[in-house]
Amino acid sequence: MIELRTPAQIEEMRPAGRFVAEVLDALRDAADVGVNLLELDALAHRMITERGAESCYIDYHPSFGASPFGKVLCTSVNDAVLHGLPHDYALKDGDLLSVDFAVAVDGWVADSATSVVVGTPRDEDLRLIDTSERALEAGIAAARAGNRIGDISAAIAQVARAEGLAINTQFGGHGVGRTMHGDPHVPNDGKAGRGFPLKPGLVIAIEPWFLHTTDEIYTDDDGWTLRSGDGSRGAHSEHTIAVTDGDPIILTDRSFLAA
Repeated sequence: MIELRTPAQIEEMRPAGRFVAEVLDALRDAADVGVNLLELDALAHRMITERGAESCYIDYHPSFGASPFGKVLCTSVNDAVLHGLPHDYALKDGDLLSVDFAVAVDGWVADSATSVVVGTPRDEDLRLIDTSERALEAGIAAARAGNRIGDISAAIAQVARAEGLAINTQFGGHGVGRTMHGDPHVPNDGKAGRGFPLKPGLVIAIEPWFLHTTDEIYTDDDGWTLRSGDGSRGAHSEHTIAVTDGDPIILTDRSFLAA
């Protein structure tokens, strides 16, 4: 069921969005050559405890997961692009790291993801991250009352296709509220003017993710991490946004942290 939130409820969601933004900013700063993925997870776990928030991941066990997730972050490195299960791995120079994070604060959920190159970047990795970020911006710009889900999907796909990227629609954006994943599904490709109509009060996560040279993925032996079918690298960008009568509100916006 798709639920619309009142303006007052959207205001109540702002603390969750702000906290998610703060944690991702801290993780971007902490990610460096030699830092272990388990250290990043521990940092996020500590911040959750200090804030009195609740992880959306640690007990998460959907049908596609082999077991309860058991960690508070998704850390996807290089050819891993989604659902990366943190494990004993020290980041190396040039690694492309995507971090996905969702928590509940006072009963409201926010969900966001970001990608960063650790150490010396490769130009193609920076372009892929930039494409995912521009696709996210395009999707958010299309998230206006009177449009439809397909307008968001088409805007994301237009950016990706201009860079020659293939698009996987198996995993994409979703409704956000009292739980992490709800309706509607927001695929990263679609036809403008199609799908669920966007109305004020709709809160969704928009999350373009792309791989360099394929749209095929497979599940790692850990039962969670999704990797590219050809070994190429991936990037992932995500924000939780609210549709309003005017401009969309980016609840997980990190720009305020630089002010």
